Amino acid sequence: MKKRNKFLLGLAGLTLAAALVGCGTKEDSKEDQGKAIDENKIVVGVTSGPHEQIAEAAAKVAKEKGLEVELKSFSDYVLPNTSLAEGDLDANSYQHEPFLDTFNKDHDTDLVPVGKTILNPMGVYSEKYKSFDEIPDGATFGLPNDPTNGARALFVLQEAGYIKLKEGAGLTASIRDVEENKKNLKFIELEAAQIPKQLSEVDVAAINTNFALEAGINPKKDSILLESTDSPYVNYIVVRAENENDPTIKKFVEAYQSDEVRKFIEDEFKGSVIASW
Repeated sequence: MKKRNKFLLGLAGLTLAAALVGCGTKEDSKEDQGKAIDENKIVVGVTSGPHEQIAEAAAKVAKEKGLEVELKSFSDYVLPNTSLAEGDLDANSYQHEPFLDTFNKDHDTDLVPVGKTILNPMGVYSEKYKSFDEIPDGATFGLPNDPTNGARALFVLQEAGYIKLKEGAGLTASIRDVEENKKNLKFIELEAAQIPKQLSEVDVAAINTNFALEAGINPKKDSILLESTDSPYVNYIVVRAENENDPTIKKFVEAYQSDEVRKFIEDEFKGSVIASW
């Protein structure tokens, strides 16, 4: 009986010790997640293309201020956020707030925007008319058929005063939400990637910047309407919530939002990408 009691006491002790170790590990993990970022180095995730190019320019400015920036490039839109949430990155730069909000909701993460970066503006184009005022009553308008880009195009038209959406129409607004249509535009919903090829078949159309550039269309020179930097689709530098006010993060944001980086964007992209700060 004594041996059995000693065994049970020993087992209880091991269980308690294991529980204490487990609690300590969890607490340590929380502490690790909330600790300040290295004041001399930051790891930033970007997507390849303009975001990476601009972040490289920002890294040069940051280096002059004593901050080393290590860039990690991704080819998709999910990994930069999951890597940030898991602590493999200190920040990322590639997304607009509507995408971030959806990601946080779907993945139960707490990532926050800390500084505006760029806008890849949606433009409105026509091969038949040189200004939107020239477009006749009842003209056909090519509209992206996916909810995000379709709504985005409608907001460009509303901002320019050509349509009015129902009060409360959000970022998934559709043609059903159009309550005023000054030119009685006839909306034809088309696949976003195909609109540049179909531009000659409609009077006017909205085209995403990436598809416009692929088709040799320059948003700044060729558009008759262009999305403004007040757009909710402006991109941001994003961090974990606990690092929102970290001094190293602020130093990187300042380097990004510098005159040197703005000039790089203007010289390199000729208006197809717009500095939004």
